[in-house]
Amino acid sequence: MAITTLDQLIAAPSQRVSIIKTAAMTTVAAVPFTPFAQAGNPGAGVLAGTNTAAGVVPTGAGVGFPTINAFAGGATGYLSKVDFGSTVACRLHLFDLLWKGGAYAFNAAQAVTSPSWASRVPGGTDFTNTELWFEQVTAASGIQSVAVTYKNQDGVVGRTTGAVSQGTAGIVGRMTPMPLQAGDTGLQAISNITGSVATAGTFNVLVMRRLWSGRVNLANGGDTHDMLKTGLPQVFDSSALYLVVQADGTSSGVAEVLCEIANG
Repeated sequence: MAITTLDQLIAAPSQRVSIIKTAAMTTVAAVPFTPFAQAGNPGAGVLAGTNTAAGVVPTGAGVGFPTINAFAGGATGYLSKVDFGSTVACRLHLFDLLWKGGAYAFNAAQAVTSPSWASRVPGGTDFTNTELWFEQVTAASGIQSVAVTYKNQDGVVGRTTGAVSQGTAGIVGRMTPMPLQAGDTGLQAISNITGSVATAGTFNVLVMRRLWSGRVNLANGGDTHDMLKTGLPQVFDSSALYLVVQADGTSSGVAEVLCEIANG
C-alpha cells in the first residue's frame, strides 16, 4: 500500500537513519564531493568500485551505508523528514546510489553489461529522474573527461553523454554530473565507458536517484525539513543512501544528516 493522506502519514510507523561524518576532506569551492570514504557513523566506505565490466547495485547492507530496516509486508517507504547540519556553509545532497561501476583507469575503453536497478525506482518501471555522475577515486593528472553510452528511461539504446570534462584536474572525491543526451530524463542501463585527456588517475561512474537537498547557510548551522520540504520521495529498504557535499570553501566540513523514513 502507499501513504496518500496526512492521517496515514501520521499513523505510519517510521524509523530514523543517520549519516554522521567525523572527518573533513579537501574540496574545491562550490564543487560537489563525496565524503563516503571519511570516518563517521556509518563507518568509512571504500571509494573505489569493485567491478568494471558489469558494475554493482549497492544496497544499504554495504560498508559505509546506513542500514534501513525492512518494511512490513507490502509497505512503501518515504523520506518524511531530514534534520541536517554542517560545520561549514554548504549544500548537502542525498541520493539513492543505484549503480556503481569502477574503478576505471583514466584512459578506460570499457564495454559494460550492467545489472538492472529496476527494483530501486518507483513502480519498478519509472527510470525518469535518475542521474549519471563520475567521481574521482585517485587524483588525476591532466583534466579527466568521461563519455558514457547508455539505454535511456524509455529503453532506447545507444544514447551517449559525449565527452564530459571535469574542467580542472580532479582530486580525490570530486564528483561531476554528466548531462544526458538531449531529450532524455533518466537511464536504465550502461553499455560503454570511455576515459580520455587525463594521464593518470582512476574514476567511478554512478547512477543515482536524487532524494533531497538542503542548504546550510552558516558554519555550524542547519535546519529541519518536514514532509512538505522533502516531498516524500520513495525510499526502499534496500536503498544505498549516498551523501554529497557542495561546500562554499575548500573543506567539506563535518556534516550530519538524520533521516526519518515512514512506511505504510
